[in-house]
Amino acid sequence: MIPTRRLNRIFRPDGRALIVAMDHALMDGPRKGLERPGETIAKVAAGGADAVLTSYGIARQFAAALARVGLILRADAGATSLGTPGPATLFWEVEEALRLGADALAVSAYPGASNETQTLENLATLAAQAHAWGLAVLGEMVPGGFDSGPEYRTPATIALAARVGAEMGADIIKTPYVDGFEQVVQGCYVPIVILGGAKRASVREMLEEIKAAVDAGAAGVAIGRNIFAADDPAAMTAAVAAILHEDATVEEALRLVGQAPA
Repeated sequence: MIPTRRLNRIFRPDGRALIVAMDHALMDGPRKGLERPGETIAKVAAGGADAVLTSYGIARQFAAALARVGLILRADAGATSLGTPGPATLFWEVEEALRLGADALAVSAYPGASNETQTLENLATLAAQAHAWGLAVLGEMVPGGFDSGPEYRTPATIALAARVGAEMGADIIKTPYVDGFEQVVQGCYVPIVILGGAKRASVREMLEEIKAAVDAGAAGVAIGRNIFAADDPAAMTAAVAAILHEDATVEEALRLVGQAPA
């Protein structure tokens, strides 16, 4: 059964979604924008976020703030920034997601990495369990892992990773953007959202990438620190929402964050 009802809590009728990722404290603890999660959630919701991807703790403690948006529960986690990197483990599953009223579960998988088999098994197992209860699954597909080199950031490798995620049962794919993203979209039969990645040097750079991804057929974005760590998360969310849902130009979106177009 395709979890259409819950996917409609994440995607607007135009088929696009602005997901704000707020799961970073699972590894890094408090950081700018996540010290007071409830306040940040209220700001991104006011700016036009469609869904928030977050941890069990935030979802449980800030349920009232999250009621306005779709909820995606991060199911897996690895070592903290104090520890030694290792295989990701499924910490939360269907029961926890249902108890929290989540619309989807998110899990990462790394085709081409040394632990790819375990991560793909995590995704497949979670998808089978979630779909039995009508929950959606977001597969964060990062070829080679987050620290992989440029040889893993090509249209071909990302297209492979995205398609493998769909084959494993993911209803939404989250993956890095690369030039030639049309190849990635054309090879995958479920919606693809691009991940935000590291904090960008400029707002223009981020918005230009989002615009290029949407023009290539991406269904939206799942952005974290470039929104929640912004000086004005509500305005930054509104700028991204304008590109996704109003087909605004980059220049029009820049005005929403108080930046004059170049």
